[in-house]
Amino acid sequence: MPQPAPTQPGTAPTRPGTATVRSRVRIPLTFPDGYRAEAEVFTFHGLADGAEHLALAFGTTPEDTTPQDATPLVRLHSECLTGDVFGSDRCDCGPQLRESVERIAEAGGYLLYLRQEGRGIGLYNKLDAYALQDSGLDTYDANTALGLPEDGRDYTAAAQMLAALGATGIDLLSNNPDKAAQLAGLGITVEHRVPTGVHLSASNIRYLRAKVERTGHSIELSRLVG
Repeated sequence: MPQPAPTQPGTAPTRPGTATVRSRVRIPLTFPDGYRAEAEVFTFHGLADGAEHLALAFGTTPEDTTPQDATPLVRLHSECLTGDVFGSDRCDCGPQLRESVERIAEAGGYLLYLRQEGRGIGLYNKLDAYALQDSGLDTYDANTALGLPEDGRDYTAAAQMLAALGATGIDLLSNNPDKAAQLAGLGITVEHRVPTGVHLSASNIRYLRAKVERTGHSIELSRLVG
């Protein structure tokens, strides 16, 4: 069920600068299971971190609607080469990406594909963290053992992208309360946080449990694994 998004207490946050749409192009997508969707892919000028993030529009988006129409469904998906491309079972990123495209295509909205590999620590560091996880550390402690943040992601660019697309009020498809809190602090109204499905495997159960226990992700593991 959708959950009310948290508000951010304290002083007013600094609003990000303005980004603009650089280009847009339609790309037909076919997933390994045969699911097909057509995305309109947007690139941007002026993103705060200078990275080449993408927004993929599916279904009916704010550009196609009037203000009283449905709130767009939005997924902030951090790049995961191992999960998104190679189908790694160590995480749930690939199945979440596949699920998100279909749900957004049905509801109308955007998938923001953010270049934040390994929760912002990069691909090589993520693989180093995997090696530490194999010795018993969880996904967060492995990062800090490398002298890196548990989660180094900043969603300023995501807020800029949404503002450039006219999507300043959204339903957020995410299990992660930090995404909603950061967006709210950056001027995006998160009407509801909508959890994804639970994509459980023998190889990712420790990873998912750590996300629930360490950072409050809304993943209903208890009904599946006790």
